[in-house]
Amino acid sequence: MQTLKIGTRGSPLALAQAHETQARLMAAHGMPAEAFEVVVISTSGDRIQDRPLSEAGGKGLFTKEIEEALLAGTIDLAVHSSKDMPTVLPDGLELSAFLPREDARDAFIGKAVKRIIDLPQGAKVGSSSLRRQALIRRMRPDLDVVMFRGNVQTRLRKLEEGVAEGTILAHAGLKRLGLGHVVTDLMPLDAFPPAPGQGAIGIETRIGDSVVEQMLTAIHDVPTGQALACERAFLAALDGSCRTPIAGYATIAGGTLTFAGLIISPDGTQSHEVKAEGPAQDAVRIGMDAAKTVRTKAGETFFDGWV
Repeated sequence: MQTLKIGTRGSPLALAQAHETQARLMAAHGMPAEAFEVVVISTSGDRIQDRPLSEAGGKGLFTKEIEEALLAGTIDLAVHSSKDMPTVLPDGLELSAFLPREDARDAFIGKAVKRIIDLPQGAKVGSSSLRRQALIRRMRPDLDVVMFRGNVQTRLRKLEEGVAEGTILAHAGLKRLGLGHVVTDLMPLDAFPPAPGQGAIGIETRIGDSVVEQMLTAIHDVPTGQALACERAFLAALDGSCRTPIAGYATIAGGTLTFAGLIISPDGTQSHEVKAEGPAQDAVRIGMDAAKTVRTKAGETFFDGWV
C-alpha cells in the first residue's frame, strides 16, 4: 500500500504516542519505517493557551482539525490521548483500536515537598483540568488552585519558575516521555480517580477503511477497549464534557469488568460515587447503568450549576 499517514498533534507527548503506534504496526506487520509518515496537525486546543478549555469550546478543540484531515483523506489514521476524545465523533469516523493502557493514575510533582498533603496552607497548585481542580479542593480546600495550561514540558517549566508549588499530571504521559523521575508522589485511585480514558492511546479511522482497520486489529488491546467502552459510556450518559468534573475507571480481570465512577462539584464540596461490576462484554451497559445510578443519587440539579 502507499505510505500510511499518521495524524497527530505536535506536542512531544502526542509525537511519542504516534511513534509508539508506528512502532507497534511495524513490528506486527514487518513493515519498514519508510512505509509510514507522521503528519503533525496544529489544533485549536494547542493554540488557545490563555483560558480554560471549558470556556473555549471543550475537548473537541484537541481533535477537530485532525478529524477534518482524516475525513478529507490527507491522513489515514489519527492517534489521540483517549481522555481528550469527545464521546460523540463526527459522522464517518470511529475509534477502532486502543493500545495497551499505561498506569491511569495522576502524579503529583512537588517543588519543595513530595506530597500534596505536605504543602503549606494557601500554597498554589497548578492544573487546567476541572476534575483535578475539584479533587484537589476536596482533598485540600485550603490550597490555591491556579490555571496551568500548556504541554507537559511547559507545565514543568512553570513549576520551576515558581508559578505554583506543585502540579498534577497524568503518570502515563510522564512515563511515555521518559519523565517518570520527576514524580514525587502517585495519587491513589480511590481518593483521586482518573479521567475516563486516562492512560490509553486511542486510534481513530474512517468507517469502512478495511485496509487500515485490518492492520490495526493486530495491535488492538481488547481489555483496554472494553474498559474504555465502559468509561466512555458512563461519560456519554452524563453528557460529560470539559465543563463537568467526572472521573471513571474500569479494570478487567478474568472476563469480569469492575468500574468506579465519580461526579464532583467544581469546588470539591459535593461528590457522588458509584461502583459496578459485570461481564466484560457488557461494558457499555455497565457504564450507562452506572451513570443512571449516580445521576439518581445526585439529582438533576447537581449538574445545573456548571453545565
